[in-house]
Amino acid sequence: MSNKISRPLYEQISSQVRAQIMSGELKAGEALPSIRALAKSLQISVLTVQKAYDLLQEDGFIETTAGKGCYVSVQNQDFYLEEQQKKIEAHFNEAIEIARASGIPLEKLLNLLRLLYEED
Repeated sequence: MSNKISRPLYEQISSQVRAQIMSGELKAGEALPSIRALAKSLQISVLTVQKAYDLLQEDGFIETTAGKGCYVSVQNQDFYLEEQQKKIEAHFNEAIEIARASGIPLEKLLNLLRLLYEED
């Protein structure tokens, strides 16, 4: 969070929460800090946090339950998975290019992937 950035604080908050949801750091159903608690910890107005949470709710990233708080939306799980798959595809494409350039056959690449995936 920075006052020196030209983006409003509520946009900075919503984009950071969105990034945490997309990365899996915040999981579906997980509670977010209360509006008051977050405002106090960031030393900003409650209205600023409320605006950020409203934005996140409008975009379907969080759900608000009166008297209980805000939670990461369970409904957007497919969207999160799709985003994660896009990241994996990008890394796979890079690995495939390196393998092709190095003359590593597909079978060896698949065995390496299998070995790494099954590793503890």
